[in-house]
Amino acid sequence: MIPKTDVEQGGGSAAAAGAGAGERPLYPMMLESPQLRWSFIRKVYCIIAFQLLITIAVASVVVFVRPIAHFFVGSTAGLALYIVLLIAPFITLCPLFYYHKRHPINYILLFIFTVTISFAIGLTCAFTSGKVILESVILTTTVVIGLTLYTFWAARRGHDFSFLGPFLFGALLVLMVFALIQILFPLGKISMMIYGCVASIIFCGYIVYDTDNLIKRFTYDEYIWASVSLYLDIVNLFMSLLTVFRAAE
Repeated sequence: MIPKTDVEQGGGSAAAAGAGAGERPLYPMMLESPQLRWSFIRKVYCIIAFQLLITIAVASVVVFVRPIAHFFVGSTAGLALYIVLLIAPFITLCPLFYYHKRHPINYILLFIFTVTISFAIGLTCAFTSGKVILESVILTTTVVIGLTLYTFWAARRGHDFSFLGPFLFGALLVLMVFALIQILFPLGKISMMIYGCVASIIFCGYIVYDTDNLIKRFTYDEYIWASVSLYLDIVNLFMSLLTVFRAAE
């Protein structure tokens, strides 16, 4: 499972600027004016799209250039490097959290963070059938688009999903402990399918929660952290579905 971070933002129930007296604002709980907020949202989704393109490119190289995958699993040096790549995102998140408002350091750290995660995803896909990868990609794309549209629609009607934060965080802790148990004491394919299904549900909840924060709570200079949150939701959802389909196959 890719590390998932979540920063709870201070909420602010501010009506959209420029709305006339008695007029119901488009998104009642937007923190800033609609023009600035939509600019922020577009910027975040452009960054996420760039991250996903990097992930696809790096993972494709790892999958199709077979010597790379065989080096990581067939030698001691490769295994050590693989462990470093798994730890690197955790390490990168620390300075990224501190410098996420400082340009261009934040973009450099974000690029390193994305590339290290992409290598881990590529190595997982390198030993997975193309059918399973395609199924996971299609389902992930459908779910992400559907949940994003639903959250924007719900936010326009005044619904708030901030209450999901504590429940999702608790569920994530349980998921991490279960993954650790699975590593130490493998329980078989059935347990892996259960793990993948539960993880998929949790990260679906995180997509709704973080999209709601994107609309209402992240401030304009927190575009990097907003991008990291949603990118991790998408990547973790894909990996969870990949786990389910691999176990089923």
